[in-house]
Amino acid sequence: MKISVLDDYHDTVRTLPSFAKVAGRDVEIWNDHTDDVEVLAERLEDTDALVLIRERTQIRKALLERLPKLKLISQRSVYPHIDVATCTALGIVVSSSQHPEVPSVATAELTWGLILAAMRQIPQQMASLRAGRWQCGVGSTLRGKTLGIFGYGRIGRAVADYGRAFGMEVLIWARPSSLERARADGFATAASKEAFFADADVISLHMRLVDATRGIVTRTDLARMKPTALIVNTSRAGLIAPAALVDALKAGRPGMAAIDVFEEEPFTDTRHPLLNMSNVVCTPHIGYVSREQFEVHFIDIFGQIVAWADGHPINVVNPEVLVSANLRS
Repeated sequence: MKISVLDDYHDTVRTLPSFAKVAGRDVEIWNDHTDDVEVLAERLEDTDALVLIRERTQIRKALLERLPKLKLISQRSVYPHIDVATCTALGIVVSSSQHPEVPSVATAELTWGLILAAMRQIPQQMASLRAGRWQCGVGSTLRGKTLGIFGYGRIGRAVADYGRAFGMEVLIWARPSSLERARADGFATAASKEAFFADADVISLHMRLVDATRGIVTRTDLARMKPTALIVNTSRAGLIAPAALVDALKAGRPGMAAIDVFEEEPFTDTRHPLLNMSNVVCTPHIGYVSREQFEVHFIDIFGQIVAWADGHPINVVNPEVLVSANLRS
């Protein structure tokens, strides 16, 4: 069985303890990134099991139809980047653990790193020192301020718990069932979306990007934020209406942003306004990128490969393929 791993930028996978699960098998790891279907088709032509690291590469029909040996795609979490319908038609099993009760500690921690970096102007102060200057401004502390959590799932709950530790007033806005869970956990909930954006000093987004949430943060929402407020996005760029954030920051409401996700990734356009505004802190989608979080991911990913090889696939998102006449041996 040939296993191919895409987009392992820093050659981390082979150093993880979980890599032992596929020891002795034919594993090829690619450390660069490409969206070129021709290149990907050539690289993966002999692949039986394809390993994906989150959503770094789009796996669509044009590529899938050129991979006649592919029988399994193994990854973790959501899969908007995979054409599941085409996989099913071609008899390709897609296994992806959804880990509904396991928070991404790495993403929650990065969220707080970005909050602190933005509120205390840490990148700007570092840049000032490197330029031979001393303090370049005055930051803000968090205790007593209001932390708004938009979306109360696994990560939102963890970020809210951290907010308590920082002595912040935590305010939740989410769908009705999530608001009920937040209240049960002892958190305050906003009276309305409008009040949520107007009252919070820091707003952090924690929702999946689906049709119902795309552009859920509107220009009007941003315009309601305080000129001293910070918005943080470690979820998905598409949650904010296109171009709305840059325009809002230029208008002064909110006063700051901290961003880990972008519409197109890898994001390398050094001319983009977000990378050239003094009131914005940006990181290259590293919310889940920690050695410990990778190990959590690959325990599942390699476990799915072993289960499939043993004839008992797990975490299958297209179970109909298991009984399909098109299933490839």
